[in-house]
Amino acid sequence: MSAQREIGRGKQGREALLLDDIALVPSRRTRDPDAVNLQWRIDAFTFEFPFLVAPMDAVVDPTVAVAVGRLGGVAVLDLEGLWSRYEDPSAVLAELRGMDAAAGNRVLQRSYAAPVIPSLIRERIAGIRAAGVTVAGALSPAGVVEHWDAIRATPPDLLIIRGTTVSAEHVADHGPEPVAHGPQLGPVLNLKRFVYDAEVPVIVGGCASYQAALHLMRTGAAGVLVGFGGGASHTTADVLGIRVPMATAISDVAAARRDYLDESQGRYVHVIADGGIGRTGDVAKALAVGADAVMLGSPLARAAGAPGGGRLWGREAAHPELPRGSVVDFPTVGTLAEVLTGPSNRSDGTMNFTGALRRAMALTGYRDLKEFQRCEVTVG
Repeated sequence: MSAQREIGRGKQGREALLLDDIALVPSRRTRDPDAVNLQWRIDAFTFEFPFLVAPMDAVVDPTVAVAVGRLGGVAVLDLEGLWSRYEDPSAVLAELRGMDAAAGNRVLQRSYAAPVIPSLIRERIAGIRAAGVTVAGALSPAGVVEHWDAIRATPPDLLIIRGTTVSAEHVADHGPEPVAHGPQLGPVLNLKRFVYDAEVPVIVGGCASYQAALHLMRTGAAGVLVGFGGGASHTTADVLGIRVPMATAISDVAAARRDYLDESQGRYVHVIADGGIGRTGDVAKALAVGADAVMLGSPLARAAGAPGGGRLWGREAAHPELPRGSVVDFPTVGTLAEVLTGPSNRSDGTMNFTGALRRAMALTGYRDLKEFQRCEVTVG
């Protein structure tokens, strides 16, 4: 357990660490980078590297989803994003790329005020699937309640239920008569029943603690997101006072994974770091403290051809009542392939994410992702 620090006579707080606070320690052996295996397997799917591209309209559109899939990875399309609200969102994206950043939240609120069209969700899923790659899509908990019945006949291969905080138990007062909404039974998502009935692997999050993660694992989820995404563009700490210290949170959730493995007599739930991953070194540190994979957002905003044109925003920035994000600009550093798989011509950790991870694992002596979770780390 982390040490408790006294805040005052009436309150104590647990010390926690960011990824910036830790570093990897080389072991007594090294390996040839070519002998390192980066493959990540979840449910029936195998990917060549342990990265998911985050469900943000600024970094993932159907074209990017196909391109990442052909590189051996998976990109998650926001099924409540612009591509599910507009038949052709190119004019909206052009406005967002050219908007004054100071007025960004107002423009985003207006752009995302258009309703989600279920037939467009089905069309986007079908288009990506037709390209022969794994289809991953994200919905909010409210979006699952509202849209799942309309798309469950043609679902994505992987479903991510993603929010600032997703819990296995949501308390709400909806009056005397609950309303049935398909498999989740109620106006509030019954996560355990939904996961059981969904017939596709479900990844849920975010969460930031051992106990919250354990409850999410008990729903039957295939994976749990640690953090709440948004990364460089979210302002949740300023607006709500909530912040996830990623190194400690990942380690806590990895401990829940271990204990749930024993509790369930062998069921393994994947831990996915979702937030605070900006550079290649962050990926290595997140995996070393227990993650199975990471969600990448801002690194892909730097790729040529990103839908945001070098701008990044999350859907939390477009919330109609309480935006919790801003518009952030990033310089273009290379192509999508160069950012993910190299080669790199920069020394700042913004390109060749697979190459950097492969070399980090080789220099610390580990041959695959599960072994790498045992890597020794120091605290700065």
